[in-house]
Amino acid sequence: MSFPWPRGSATGVGSLPGVDIVEAQKTVLGELPDLPHLAELPARGPGADMVGRAAAMLVELPVELYAARWRVASRPGHDLRVARDFLERDLDTLTELASEYDGAFKIQVTGPWTLAASLDLPIGGLVLRDPGAVRDLAASLAEGVRAHVREVQARVPRARVLLQVDEPSLPAVLAGRVPTESGLGNLRPVPAATARDVLSSMVFDLPTVAHCCAAAPPLALFQAAGFAAVGVDLALVSDLDPLGSLIDEGVGLFAGVAPGSSTAIADAVKTVWGKLGFPSAQLGDQVVVTPPCGLAGSPAGRVPKILAAYREAGQRLGE
Repeated sequence: MSFPWPRGSATGVGSLPGVDIVEAQKTVLGELPDLPHLAELPARGPGADMVGRAAAMLVELPVELYAARWRVASRPGHDLRVARDFLERDLDTLTELASEYDGAFKIQVTGPWTLAASLDLPIGGLVLRDPGAVRDLAASLAEGVRAHVREVQARVPRARVLLQVDEPSLPAVLAGRVPTESGLGNLRPVPAATARDVLSSMVFDLPTVAHCCAAAPPLALFQAAGFAAVGVDLALVSDLDPLGSLIDEGVGLFAGVAPGSSTAIADAVKTVWGKLGFPSAQLGDQVVVTPPCGLAGSPAGRVPKILAAYREAGQRLGE
């Protein structure tokens, strides 16, 4: 099996603390040289958050802030311009720092189900409650993300771009645990087949990773949708059989482990791998070491050391 990242790789999930995109991207490129990612800085405010960032990519589906929540709007306005400006600034920084980068490079986007569970309709209530609106949102997002991928590829033309689709809300969507607008009930669960069909629209002609840092990640669903790799918090995977099935089929694993020493991180991955029973020599190729979720809540001054520990853990696993 061959994978689109170097043996013994480590990467970040996406978000980092602080508001200085130049410093953040320099840190990522320096500490995660085998598989760096496009840094995201939600502390900059609305539009830099995961919902606003994905909404900035939507095609012909404008959004706005209302009562501190994102909702579908009738026309583009100030809030959408701010979100798009953040994204453009981040891409400009990437061009400045990494235009000659030659290697695997990861970008991230909020997936259609998490976006539908976070974005309101103009009349109130979540997009998730309206199947037609979900389909429109997914189509708009897929078109916009394809354009985003082309833009990133143009700015780092020698890079091999990977796409990470973040779906932290998907387990709640599937289980019918997403609250209604009143908070007095929950929206109906989404059938697995419907979820799979929508997710498959995000699998493009490049390596695509489904990331879910919630408990009970729907691993079989990600595999059925065609993702090349899955990213999970290993501490929240209680049933290892679905994970073993994915690995046996050649699906890559972005193994999320809580920050710590490089030895502790590597040992946590080795422990799970040992329980799965796969050859140790296979681990360094098929597994990428990551934090379980974004690092936006971490102390900014500690981020280089945190990322360095993941890099060193990946190297240990690749030895």
